[in-house]
Amino acid sequence: FFLDQRENRQRVSLLAKSRDVLNVFSHSGGFSVYAAVAGARSTTDVDISPLALEEARRNMALNPAAQSCKHQLIKADAFEWLSGHDGRYDIVIIDPPSLARRAAEKPAAINSYIRLVRSGLKLLRPGGLLVAASCTAHVPSEEFFSLAKEVVNRSGRKVKTIETHLHASDHLAHIPEANYLKAIYFRLGN
Repeated sequence: FFLDQRENRQRVSLLAKSRDVLNVFSHSGGFSVYAAVAGARSTTDVDISPLALEEARRNMALNPAAQSCKHQLIKADAFEWLSGHDGRYDIVIIDPPSLARRAAEKPAAINSYIRLVRSGLKLLRPGGLLVAASCTAHVPSEEFFSLAKEVVNRSGRKVKTIETHLHASDHLAHIPEANYLKAIYFRLGN
Protein backbone atom coordinates (compact mmCIF):
# COMPACT_ATOMS: atom_id res chain seq x y z
CA PHE A 1 0.00 0.00 0.00
CA PHE A 2 3.07 2.26 0.16
CA LEU A 3 2.40 3.91 3.50
CA ASP A 4 5.17 6.42 2.80
CA GLN A 5 2.67 8.35 0.64
CA ARG A 6 0.00 8.66 3.35
CA GLU A 7 0.66 12.36 4.03
CA ASN A 8 0.53 13.24 0.32
CA ARG A 9 -2.72 11.28 0.05
CA GLN A 10 -4.11 13.30 2.94
CA ARG A 11 -3.07 16.56 1.23
CA VAL A 12 -4.76 15.49 -2.01
CA SER A 13 -7.92 14.51 -0.11
CA LEU A 14 -8.19 18.07 1.25
CA LEU A 15 -8.42 19.33 -2.35
CA ALA A 16 -10.47 16.54 -3.96
CA LYS A 17 -14.09 17.41 -3.09
CA SER A 18 -16.22 17.58 -6.27
CA ARG A 19 -13.12 17.11 -8.44
CA ASP A 20 -12.20 14.69 -11.21
CA VAL A 21 -8.96 12.95 -10.19
CA LEU A 22 -6.50 11.07 -12.40
CA ASN A 23 -4.14 8.70 -10.57
CA VAL A 24 -1.34 7.56 -12.90
CA PHE A 25 0.79 4.57 -11.85
CA SER A 26 -2.06 4.03 -9.41
CA HIS A 27 -0.92 0.68 -8.04
CA SER A 28 -3.49 -0.24 -5.36
CA GLY A 29 -5.37 3.05 -5.72
CA GLY A 30 -4.33 4.78 -2.50
CA PHE A 31 -4.63 8.34 -3.84
CA SER A 32 -7.97 7.50 -5.44
CA VAL A 33 -9.42 6.02 -2.26
CA TYR A 34 -8.44 9.11 -0.25
CA ALA A 35 -9.90 11.40 -2.93
CA ALA A 36 -13.13 9.41 -3.21
CA VAL A 37 -13.68 9.32 0.54
CA ALA A 38 -13.14 13.10 0.57
CA GLY A 39 -15.93 13.57 -1.99
CA ALA A 40 -14.23 13.49 -5.38
CA ARG A 41 -16.69 13.40 -8.28
CA SER A 42 -14.62 10.77 -10.11
CA THR A 43 -11.32 8.94 -9.89
CA THR A 44 -9.46 7.25 -12.72
CA ASP A 45 -6.69 4.76 -11.98
CA VAL A 46 -4.14 3.99 -14.70
CA ASP A 47 -1.73 1.10 -14.17
CA ILE A 48 -0.22 -1.61 -16.34
CA SER A 49 -0.75 -4.35 -13.76
CA PRO A 50 -4.14 -6.09 -13.74
CA LEU A 51 -3.37 -7.33 -10.21
CA ALA A 52 -2.75 -3.79 -8.98
CA LEU A 53 -5.97 -2.58 -10.59
CA GLU A 54 -7.93 -5.41 -8.99
CA GLU A 55 -6.47 -4.38 -5.64
CA ALA A 56 -7.48 -0.77 -6.38
CA ARG A 57 -11.03 -1.91 -7.16
CA ARG A 58 -11.10 -3.93 -3.95
CA ASN A 59 -9.73 -1.05 -1.85
CA MET A 60 -12.37 1.28 -3.23
CA ALA A 61 -15.12 -1.27 -2.51
CA LEU A 62 -13.90 -1.64 1.08
CA ASN A 63 -14.55 2.06 1.74
CA PRO A 64 -18.30 2.76 1.99
CA ALA A 65 -17.67 6.52 1.99
CA ALA A 66 -16.16 6.18 -1.50
CA GLN A 67 -19.20 4.55 -3.10
CA SER A 68 -20.72 7.74 -4.50
CA CYS A 69 -17.55 8.45 -6.49
CA LYS A 70 -17.37 7.20 -10.07
CA HIS A 71 -14.24 5.01 -10.22
CA GLN A 72 -12.67 3.97 -13.51
CA LEU A 73 -9.81 1.47 -13.93
CA ILE A 74 -7.60 1.61 -17.02
CA LYS A 75 -5.04 -1.10 -17.74
CA ALA A 76 -2.38 0.59 -19.83
CA ASP A 77 1.24 1.56 -20.05
CA ALA A 78 1.15 4.95 -18.35
CA PHE A 79 3.59 6.60 -20.74
CA GLU A 80 1.63 5.48 -23.80
CA TRP A 81 -1.73 6.32 -22.23
CA LEU A 82 -0.61 9.80 -21.19
CA SER A 83 0.75 10.61 -24.63
CA GLY A 84 -2.43 9.43 -26.36
CA HIS A 85 -5.06 10.74 -23.97
CA ASP A 86 -6.66 14.16 -24.21
CA GLY A 87 -9.13 14.22 -21.31
CA ARG A 88 -9.17 16.93 -18.68
CA TYR A 89 -8.94 16.52 -14.93
CA ASP A 90 -8.96 18.77 -11.87
CA ILE A 91 -6.19 16.82 -10.14
CA VAL A 92 -3.51 14.73 -11.84
CA ILE A 93 -1.26 12.57 -9.64
CA ILE A 94 1.81 11.04 -11.23
CA ASP A 95 3.56 8.67 -8.83
CA PRO A 96 5.67 6.16 -10.78
CA PRO A 97 7.75 3.37 -9.27
CA SER A 98 11.48 3.98 -9.06
CA LEU A 99 12.72 4.85 -12.54
CA ALA A 100 16.41 4.30 -11.77
CA ARG A 101 17.42 1.37 -9.62
CA ARG A 102 21.09 2.00 -10.46
CA ALA A 103 23.02 5.25 -10.90
CA ALA A 104 23.61 4.42 -14.58
CA GLU A 105 19.82 4.62 -15.16
CA LYS A 106 19.56 8.19 -13.83
CA PRO A 107 19.66 9.99 -17.25
CA ALA A 108 16.77 7.87 -18.55
CA ALA A 109 14.85 8.49 -15.33
CA ILE A 110 15.27 12.25 -15.68
CA ASN A 111 13.99 12.12 -19.26
CA SER A 112 11.01 10.08 -18.08
CA TYR A 113 10.17 12.56 -15.31
CA ILE A 114 10.31 15.42 -17.81
CA ARG A 115 7.95 13.54 -20.12
CA LEU A 116 5.57 12.68 -17.26
CA VAL A 117 5.33 16.24 -15.91
CA ARG A 118 4.78 17.61 -19.42
CA SER A 119 2.05 15.03 -20.10
CA GLY A 120 0.37 15.63 -16.74
CA LEU A 121 0.17 19.38 -17.33
CA LYS A 122 -1.60 18.84 -20.65
CA LEU A 123 -4.39 16.94 -18.91
CA LEU A 124 -5.20 19.64 -16.34
CA ARG A 125 -8.24 21.84 -16.47
CA PRO A 126 -7.70 25.54 -15.67
CA GLY A 127 -7.12 25.87 -11.94
CA GLY A 128 -6.13 22.20 -11.76
CA LEU A 129 -3.51 20.63 -9.52
CA LEU A 130 -0.59 18.48 -10.67
CA VAL A 131 1.14 16.30 -8.08
CA ALA A 132 4.42 14.86 -9.37
CA ALA A 133 6.15 12.37 -7.10
CA SER A 134 9.36 10.39 -7.26
CA CYS A 135 10.72 7.50 -5.22
CA THR A 136 13.96 7.31 -7.20
CA ALA A 137 16.85 7.62 -4.75
CA HIS A 138 19.31 8.30 -7.59
CA VAL A 139 17.46 11.56 -8.39
CA PRO A 140 17.85 13.79 -5.31
CA SER A 141 14.90 15.95 -4.25
CA GLU A 142 16.55 19.25 -5.25
CA GLU A 143 17.23 17.93 -8.73
CA PHE A 144 13.73 16.47 -9.10
CA PHE A 145 12.06 19.72 -7.97
CA SER A 146 14.30 21.77 -10.26
CA LEU A 147 13.60 19.68 -13.35
CA ALA A 148 9.84 19.63 -12.66
CA LYS A 149 9.82 23.43 -12.27
CA GLU A 150 11.80 23.80 -15.49
CA VAL A 151 9.29 21.70 -17.42
CA VAL A 152 6.43 23.75 -15.97
CA ASN A 153 8.15 27.05 -16.79
CA ARG A 154 8.78 25.94 -20.37
CA SER A 155 5.16 24.86 -20.87
CA GLY A 156 4.03 28.37 -21.74
CA ARG A 157 1.15 28.00 -19.28
CA LYS A 158 0.62 29.98 -16.12
CA VAL A 159 1.58 27.53 -13.38
CA LYS A 160 2.45 28.15 -9.74
CA THR A 161 4.45 25.88 -7.45
CA ILE A 162 2.27 25.31 -4.39
CA GLU A 163 4.45 23.14 -2.16
CA THR A 164 7.07 20.42 -1.98
CA HIS A 165 7.26 17.48 0.40
CA LEU A 166 9.68 14.80 1.45
CA HIS A 167 9.30 11.82 3.75
CA ALA A 168 7.01 11.88 6.74
CA SER A 169 8.60 12.82 10.05
CA ASP A 170 8.43 9.20 11.22
CA HIS A 171 10.65 8.05 8.33
CA LEU A 172 14.15 8.23 9.76
CA ALA A 173 16.77 8.23 7.02
CA HIS A 174 20.32 7.75 8.22
CA ILE A 175 21.79 7.05 4.78
CA PRO A 176 21.29 9.08 1.58
CA GLU A 177 19.57 6.21 -0.24
CA ALA A 178 16.78 6.26 2.35
CA ASN A 179 15.85 9.80 1.28
CA TYR A 180 14.01 8.68 -1.83
CA LEU A 181 10.48 10.12 -1.58
CA LYS A 182 9.66 13.61 -2.85
CA ALA A 183 6.57 15.30 -4.26
CA ILE A 184 5.89 18.68 -5.79
CA TYR A 185 2.49 20.33 -6.24
CA PHE A 186 1.68 22.73 -9.07
CA ARG A 187 -1.49 24.78 -9.63
CA LEU A 188 -2.45 25.65 -13.20
CA GLY A 189 -3.76 29.18 -13.67
CA ASN A 190 -7.27 29.92 -14.89
